[in-house]
Amino acid sequence: MKSHQWGWFFSALVPLIGSGLAAQQAGIELRNPAVLLSKKIKPMRRETLIEILQVESSSRAGLQWRRGENRDLEDETILAIVFSNEKKLAGRYIPGTQGNNLPENLPEGYRLLINQNEGKTIIWIIATDFRGMIYGVGHLLRLVQFEGRKCYLPAKLNIVTAPEQSIRGFQLGYRDLANSYDAWDAGQYEKYIRELALFGANAIENIPFDESNDSVHMPIPREEMHRRMSAICEKYDLDYWVWTPAAFDLRDRQKRQAMLATHSIFYKNCPRLDNVFFPGGDPGENHPRQVMPFLRDLSFRLKRYHPDAGIWISLQGFSAEEIDYFYHYLDEKKPDWLRGVVSGPGSPPIAETRFRLPQQYQHRHYPDITHNLCCEYPVKNWDQAFALTIGREGINPMPGFYAKIQQKYAPFTDGFIAYSDGAHDDVNKIIWSQRGWDGNKNIGEILVEYCRFFFAATVAEDAANGILALENNWRGPAIANGGIETTFVFWQNLQKNNPRLVKNWRWQMLLLRAYYDTYQRRRKIYEQGLEKKANAILALAPEIGSEKAMQRALVMLNKADTEPVAQDLHAKIVQLCDDLFHSIGLQTDMLKYHAAGAQRGCILQFVNYPLNNRWWLADEFEKIKVMKSKSEKLRRLKIIRTWENPGQGSYYDNISNIETGPRVLTTQYDACDVAWWNGGYSRARLSSQLFQSSPVLQYEDLDFNGRYFIRVAGQGEALLRADGERLEPVLYNKGLGEFKEFIVPRHITRDGRLRVTFDIPEESHLNWRRYSHISDIWLIKR
Repeated sequence: MKSHQWGWFFSALVPLIGSGLAAQQAGIELRNPAVLLSKKIKPMRRETLIEILQVESSSRAGLQWRRGENRDLEDETILAIVFSNEKKLAGRYIPGTQGNNLPENLPEGYRLLINQNEGKTIIWIIATDFRGMIYGVGHLLRLVQFEGRKCYLPAKLNIVTAPEQSIRGFQLGYRDLANSYDAWDAGQYEKYIRELALFGANAIENIPFDESNDSVHMPIPREEMHRRMSAICEKYDLDYWVWTPAAFDLRDRQKRQAMLATHSIFYKNCPRLDNVFFPGGDPGENHPRQVMPFLRDLSFRLKRYHPDAGIWISLQGFSAEEIDYFYHYLDEKKPDWLRGVVSGPGSPPIAETRFRLPQQYQHRHYPDITHNLCCEYPVKNWDQAFALTIGREGINPMPGFYAKIQQKYAPFTDGFIAYSDGAHDDVNKIIWSQRGWDGNKNIGEILVEYCRFFFAATVAEDAANGILALENNWRGPAIANGGIETTFVFWQNLQKNNPRLVKNWRWQMLLLRAYYDTYQRRRKIYEQGLEKKANAILALAPEIGSEKAMQRALVMLNKADTEPVAQDLHAKIVQLCDDLFHSIGLQTDMLKYHAAGAQRGCILQFVNYPLNNRWWLADEFEKIKVMKSKSEKLRRLKIIRTWENPGQGSYYDNISNIETGPRVLTTQYDACDVAWWNGGYSRARLSSQLFQSSPVLQYEDLDFNGRYFIRVAGQGEALLRADGERLEPVLYNKGLGEFKEFIVPRHITRDGRLRVTFDIPEESHLNWRRYSHISDIWLIKR
């Protein structure tokens, strides 16, 4: 079956704009095109434009757009790049338009059009500045259909555009904590930065003073790469930012002076530096009383080497008093050395910041587009199987999700520089860049351009649909999401029909996700099926004895390891992870690929993490074996095997499990509803690894005459209320997974309804990891 025959499945996801292959097939061939540049473009900038066109066309079609001369205006195909205030190029009038505030006259704006006359084709890129020329070239290259050694463009083309947001960038820190950047040389960095620019990015942020160890993957020293990144930004006229926290006490004069000196040396060595971003917290715990004078001192040193550069600060982690102090400082001092405020994770609300911030200061968003959980924007309705295996920093193309986030916050900011720690979020970067340029641009159109540019025009629309389908894989319970299997077959078909893309790292990532999602779904179906069979064996304990029942149940459970499912998919996952390590430096395992940490993209490391409770049950069986009485053993085994099925008229809910019933009314997406224990190798029951601090449950259609008690599992306190009435416990164990029990007074359930809530205990003295939480709740009919 050909890939386009699957279009019916994807048509409901996101409508694609019909500017793909149909429009391209009716286009014109660009034969032996000559590039003619305005003489007003500075020589180095001219070389950059020529290099972009030659490198990108050569890599796609094995041809090069040649450098043209004035006489080449008589050639068959010409690409002319000029400034919008020019009248003529080589004696030929430049197409002009009338009006005020035309996009091609605005910063970074351009006009891209085709003129055909007397057998000649002239492609015009008319821009107000050099950046606009780069963005015009990028748009052109995104539209070109390369076929063999030929290239085509739509016959009718007249695009006039300028960006909506003035800041559009990404943090690409060359540091050990990155899951791939640390393995790149300067050439790879330049290629990636150039590609981001061709999709509309205008800023790159580095992390020069990171305190982590040097990565074993780093091909060149940090200091040299920092200079190279600065030079790359200068080459493409991109703003170069640096993220520079102070994780020490600024009242320490010696450390303060040392940090100022470090900054000065760095500033001096940077060919280009536009902005310095100081995060108020995360890391750092300094009061703005110390921070603002420090930044003022930094500004003097910065201006010495980069007179047009500016200082930025975020209010991350600031208390209400510290935030008020900061704004009072702005009102009183009106510092002209401060350029703006950054809103990131842990900052005050974005809308509030823009409201309180004086208009002379800019406001930048610092969104996290790289993490899937325990982060600012966690994946919603994400199956636990993915959370446990692909984890916090797995490959995460989510165009629809991030387009909505960008759209929500764009009105309150001048733009964004997104947090990224690897190439795994590549699709998300393109979505943010393009929507930062045009907030109404169709997601499907963006993806078609992405796939045309990085893969080929012939596969662009199918691959774009495939990306949308991968995002759909993560919506809701994996077992119930049969679309995962359909998406897998679709990507297998794309893989079969496009063997030339086998070494393309972006293609490898998308394929890996298709295999990975399917593997985890099949494993979950299989392994949870084994657990049901094991529970049936435990039900025989009164007849065959607890020891024999536990032994047989464990054998059944461990078939997940001794007789694993879908090993052909697993082998492909291993291969693709290895391919990605060699193609882009992606480190998916700490031991095999020397990743910096288990949460740093180690999807191979956790690919076989148990999706049933076999580890927890093995540990529980050891505890049961040492119990003194037969009745005690049988009682505990009954609790275990009926954990999720407490009997007729009773109810069970695993808080924050998306497979739970409609009784749980609350969700919690604040980075604290999914556990990360024991370095990702927790042996705790799966249900105990999903929790909330104060869930709300609503029960309906209860027995009017029934008597009930509530059992709670979790950690720490459980200040429970039934219909608003605080209940006293009859059992109250605070350890992880231990039980608390509460008798429900009969008058509360006489109307057949019950609402359960929890007060939040005062625990400010504890580390947040030790806060109380609720994972499992039973309403058991007595």
